[in-house]
Amino acid sequence: MARGNPWDDEFLRIRLLLGVMLLMLISLGGWLWHIQVTRGPSFAEDQNKQSMRRVRLPGVRGRIFDREGRMVADNRPSYTISIYLEELRQPGSWDRTIDRVEALLSEIARIIEVPVTLTRQDIRNHIRRRLPLPLVAWRDLSDAAIARFAEQADGIPGVDVQAESTRFYPFHELAGQTIGYVGRADIQQDEEEPFHFYLPEVSGRSGLERSLDDYLRGEAGGRLLRVDVTGYRRYDFKQREPKPGRDVMLTLDMRAQELAEKALGADAGACVVLDPRNGDVLALASNPGFDPNDFIPGISTVRWRELNEDPLMPMLNRAVAGGYAPGSTFKVVTALAGLESGLCKASDVYSCPGYFRLGRATFRCWFHPGHGPLILRRAIEQSCNVYFFHMGLAMGADRIYEMARRMGLGAKSGIELDAEVAGLVPNDAWKRKEQRDGWRDGDTCNISIGQGALVTTPLQMARVASVVANGGRLYRPRLVRGIRDFGDGEFVLQAPEVEREMNWAPANIELVRQGMRDVVSGERGSARRLALPGVAIAGKTGTAEFGRKEDRKRHAWMIAFAPFEEPRYAVALLVDEGISGGETAAPRVRALLQGLLFPTTEAEGRG
Repeated sequence: MARGNPWDDEFLRIRLLLGVMLLMLISLGGWLWHIQVTRGPSFAEDQNKQSMRRVRLPGVRGRIFDREGRMVADNRPSYTISIYLEELRQPGSWDRTIDRVEALLSEIARIIEVPVTLTRQDIRNHIRRRLPLPLVAWRDLSDAAIARFAEQADGIPGVDVQAESTRFYPFHELAGQTIGYVGRADIQQDEEEPFHFYLPEVSGRSGLERSLDDYLRGEAGGRLLRVDVTGYRRYDFKQREPKPGRDVMLTLDMRAQELAEKALGADAGACVVLDPRNGDVLALASNPGFDPNDFIPGISTVRWRELNEDPLMPMLNRAVAGGYAPGSTFKVVTALAGLESGLCKASDVYSCPGYFRLGRATFRCWFHPGHGPLILRRAIEQSCNVYFFHMGLAMGADRIYEMARRMGLGAKSGIELDAEVAGLVPNDAWKRKEQRDGWRDGDTCNISIGQGALVTTPLQMARVASVVANGGRLYRPRLVRGIRDFGDGEFVLQAPEVEREMNWAPANIELVRQGMRDVVSGERGSARRLALPGVAIAGKTGTAEFGRKEDRKRHAWMIAFAPFEEPRYAVALLVDEGISGGETAAPRVRALLQGLLFPTTEAEGRG
């Protein structure tokens, strides 16, 4: 039987093998086409995502001015020295690059004469977490250090001097608690396009810096960086510029603020000056205070402990967050409540023997010999407790409560500070809830002279002085006068807000005003130390006891307004521990009003 040609079988196998190989090549070409052409754009996009890093750039913070255009919170350049690690990259392990960076830092430290604070671990952490960004080695360097670097550092690779915006307070501790301070902002993760890196940004932490943060804080921009496979930055791809925050003009007058703080001297206390014509806060002083610059760029642990452990609480803004019994300054409220109720008249006469008996209890007048028979105007002038005990019982506590609430006591005023407290005007419902007891006549006697459970703030008592000064218009106090875009022309001024028209009978408010004028200018007035030649001033003193019975202390109060005929200033001043309103507070208010009414010098920044 004939056999087939073996060459033919071999040729067939070769042809089959070539066919398989051709199919494989065609298949491979198809896949390459699919990958490179069909899916090429998506792979390119993935590659870009992997090699791009998005950096968040904070906007410059808006500035704060007083009503006269004085800079209260500004931004100053802060010089930093940064290291660009991509220019110092060494072959081999990361340790070799870190060694090179440490050697460079030592060299720069010798030139600028400022020690290195970065540790080896800090450098390693930066490489691990923020490699595409420059490593900031020194912050907030002095001009002398920068000058030394510029003179001697020519030719040093991978180093750059940059200027960052840093908050600065030219008036230092003046109005420090009201202006507040800034601190490192929390990282925001809710942007539409998430960022890989966040450059340092500040936000308001207290005072106006905090409550106005939405205005002052700029709008962030962004930068795209392209990095190589090892994570080093290659170049900047594109950038969206950040927008600065908005400028704010305050109602504060730093000259008035300085006078108010000088009036307090070294004593703990508070002083508020309002414009009774519109509710503008001209001064808001609290002593002791602090310098907001202590928090820039960050407060030291020692200083933070000092501020928080100081028994005088310098971080407390007593003007809005300190609660105090108002003492006899509250008699203005009691007098108006009695007159407006119709149950008390200006001609009512009560005799003061120096004490008042209520059942088995005895309530004392501050003037132990007694004032004798008095009408209301004389009772205001001489601040007779006994007269107001009679008056309070004649009208009842509810009418005092209602008048106090109408005049803004027992509630937050709405001023642009989130630290404000409401205070307390007690009544029967409050006492039953808090003390499980009903209201008694003794409680009415106490509240009639501003004692007992009554709690007010210096700002609230300044509002009392203001609404009496202008005849019955209660303005909402305000600290913000106007807002504008950063450095852009005129401020857009805001209109004052009237919270309530009191609609007092003209005869009633005029009697109280005249009684307050007698307090200063009358023969037996309790604030004769307040009198100034050439100007009529109205006022009311107050002395409120507090503390343990065996260790009683006194809050010394004074409220006042001037000039009497056309008031421009309404004042409340409190000294935490004083002798009396007439002896401790009145001379201080005199010095304050003298400076306001007869100005001689301008307040200047203390930088």
